Amino acid sequence: MKNSIKKSAVFFGLFVATFSWAISSNVQAATPVEMYDNVWRLINTKYVDQTNNEQNWAKWRHKYDKMLQTDEDAYVAIDTMVASLNDPYTKFLNPKEFQEETSSIKGSLKGIGIQIGMKDGKLMVIAPIEDTPAEKAGLLADDEILAINGKSTKGITVDKAADQIRGEEGTQVTLLIKRKGVEEPKSYTITRAEIEIKSVTQKVPTDVKIPDDICYIRLSSFISRNASKEVREIILNNPDKKSFILDLRSNPGGLLSNAIYISDMFLNGGDIVATVDRDGYKETQKASNALLTTKPLVVLLNKGSASASEIFSGAMKDNKRAVLVGTQSFGKGLVQEINKLPNNSGINITIQKYLTPNGTDIHKKGITPDVVVELTDEQIKNKDDAQLKKAIEIAHELQTGSYVVSK
Repeated sequence: MKNSIKKSAVFFGLFVATFSWAISSNVQAATPVEMYDNVWRLINTKYVDQTNNEQNWAKWRHKYDKMLQTDEDAYVAIDTMVASLNDPYTKFLNPKEFQEETSSIKGSLKGIGIQIGMKDGKLMVIAPIEDTPAEKAGLLADDEILAINGKSTKGITVDKAADQIRGEEGTQVTLLIKRKGVEEPKSYTITRAEIEIKSVTQKVPTDVKIPDDICYIRLSSFISRNASKEVREIILNNPDKKSFILDLRSNPGGLLSNAIYISDMFLNGGDIVATVDRDGYKETQKASNALLTTKPLVVLLNKGSASASEIFSGAMKDNKRAVLVGTQSFGKGLVQEINKLPNNSGINITIQKYLTPNGTDIHKKGITPDVVVELTDEQIKNKDDAQLKKAIEIAHELQTGSYVVSK
């Protein structure tokens, strides 16, 4: 078999988009049997648990040889084999899923720039992405999409709708939109473009006002390669700010490299994270000389903060560099590698676990903030962000020296 791993990419994962970058590439075509065997071999040599969930891994190698006639046959068989690991983060990606994942990492997609979803059986615009054709055309959150290119969306799935709305740059798509409070639907013809996925913003998601002396940065994911560059630009463009608030709430993770680069911006030496592979080999990532600011830092966390978010937060906490505010983080302490397979599919494989600088394994435990602040349903409904308010209070205390990070 000619399949070979040519280059690698490492990922952290909570869901479809929580990793660190390293793509294993296999450019040659393969038969369904070869593709299945390729996945078996990758897991056999790379999976972090050498017992493969305490099972005889060899039993899977030729289990389906005579049944695999098409790629689809191989996909089903691979899914079945991978499921035996009982690891939600080791998963097979068909070509469409793999393309979506790599597009997210590259930080761009082709389309009009809207997030869509189903609500009460209706296809809705969740939100237009800032500075995209959809926003410029006037689409709004809660717009109902009645038709795409003249075809009714009744009974359509989100995936099929997304496929129809996406397309090559310069081509057009026509959406029939029903807006709340407007009697007649309106047709919007929008030209598709390359959409940059921005994971960094300074817009506050609630009604809390940020004081002029604090720089607020919201990082929604570590996925895009552009994330660390965007954070760096904000820090450098705000030299007069006296402290920083980095909001990682509901950030599911992303590239390990981003977690390291952004940690580097705030650390003057010290460890960032350690990874441990299947053989027990431990490798520690240390802060370099990339420090951008020594000004006080407050980090916001919640139960949706996972993976790379926890790596950054753990580095800040263990190095006494920041005050963590909010609620317990998710607790995802595993590292995935994405492997590109023949026929444009892929497999995410858990290859390592990680430890915070103090040697803490946070998997299934999470990181406890220095200052725990819960949000009530009423506060969430009224956009009364008690966590952000507390972060602002602590940022000011750090500026004056009246708050001391616990030793």
